[in-house]
Amino acid sequence: MFLKLLEAVLKTGNRMNVGTNRGDAHAFKLDTLLKLVDVKGADGKTTLLHFVVQEIIKGEGTRLSGGDQNEQCTTNDDAKYRKLGLQVVSNITSELIHVKNAAAMDSEVLHSDVLKLSKGIGNITEVAGYIEAVGSEESSTKKFSESMNRFMEIAEEKIIRLQAQEALAMSLVKEITEYFHGDSAREEAHPFRTFMVVKDFLMILDRVCKEVGMINERTVVSSAHKFPVPVNPNLQPVTSSYTAKRQHSSSDDEYLSS
Repeated sequence: MFLKLLEAVLKTGNRMNVGTNRGDAHAFKLDTLLKLVDVKGADGKTTLLHFVVQEIIKGEGTRLSGGDQNEQCTTNDDAKYRKLGLQVVSNITSELIHVKNAAAMDSEVLHSDVLKLSKGIGNITEVAGYIEAVGSEESSTKKFSESMNRFMEIAEEKIIRLQAQEALAMSLVKEITEYFHGDSAREEAHPFRTFMVVKDFLMILDRVCKEVGMINERTVVSSAHKFPVPVNPNLQPVTSSYTAKRQHSSSDDEYLSS
């Protein structure tokens, strides 16, 4: 579902910039997701993310219900489709729960902890060897040495496995960073920043989903569509009423400019 959301954002950005050299983009930086709430409609409240969510929930709801997106539907059917689709979009947070956990991690602390465990095993090996060398032939000393040797065999295997898992995890993080940012070297100081961006976006998405749900409920009650932007993907230009509230200028901002 997250991939569908990214595709919807890309398509919307291209439709906003149709006729310009930015109107045929094939990708965008992940940070752009955080700027979707800065692009607002004529009412000053509805953001571009509200529009994207409305587009997705209608399509997803219709698809899950087995309906035809090109057919005209009644107000009740439309409300049913949107409610069903909203549940799907709202579940993105649950699907990406591990991303939130990853965002809370510190790569340096992780590496330091693994290193400490490895050094700790080395220290235990030295102590066990010393006790075995100077110890007596008493049964208690022998039992201790045997127990420690068994422990060390298991512990060393686990440490080696843990170090391999850490190396693999950081390699995958680098791949993800390159996929979304294009240059992992620039993000080397903060390798988990991608997860932080997604975590922040999920918080925004949760709020917008709740607001969209309330908007759609009011629409059903009043039996009149009050959403301030068109929600039919076939209508012309969907973002003509949007203006970007920029706090600073960057290439990312240009992608969403109208």
